[in-house]
Amino acid sequence: MDHDSYDDKYIRGILNTVKTIAMVGVSANTSRPSYFAFKYLLERGYGMIPVNPGLAGQELLGRKVYARLADIPEPVDMVDIFRSSRHAIAIVEEALALSPRPQVIWLQLGIRNDKAASLAEGSGLKVVMNRCPKIEYGRLSSEIAWMGVNTRTLTAKKARLFGRGIQRMALNRITVAGGATDAAVRAQKPDDAGQ
Repeated sequence: MDHDSYDDKYIRGILNTVKTIAMVGVSANTSRPSYFAFKYLLERGYGMIPVNPGLAGQELLGRKVYARLADIPEPVDMVDIFRSSRHAIAIVEEALALSPRPQVIWLQLGIRNDKAASLAEGSGLKVVMNRCPKIEYGRLSSEIAWMGVNTRTLTAKKARLFGRGIQRMALNRITVAGGATDAAVRAQKPDDAGQ
């Protein structure tokens, strides 16, 4: 896997598949990026599980905080690492000890550890490094474009919401990097036979 560049299809597949995300290193400080990312993903319908030994036993946005991954009483689909890269191997080892194992290890923006990535991939997990799922979600759903940010997503249609209020948005948009998606192909009008 080339961890310098990810295909939009790969990122989209992860974000469309995972349901529960354990965020290791989340902060209760409302001005920290980990808090923003946690809150954003929670509001989009992901089952967010905060992991921070300094906050263990407390609640963060209505979710019980755990000291470590092994303390979480339910299966986790993705482990989002908000710790420095020197901690990544230990966190991946802890994730690999879970039963069932998570499907994805995601290292946040600015975090890269190739040994941790090799360990996870060698055990069949998908890995993303130096990216933020909040940013990727916003970019792929075109939600971030509402704020005037160029997402490289080509569409004239507002993204479809799943359910009521702020929930998960469809990530099946046409992107410059990723090409047409199944939804985009289905949306194309068939040629008129009489013209």
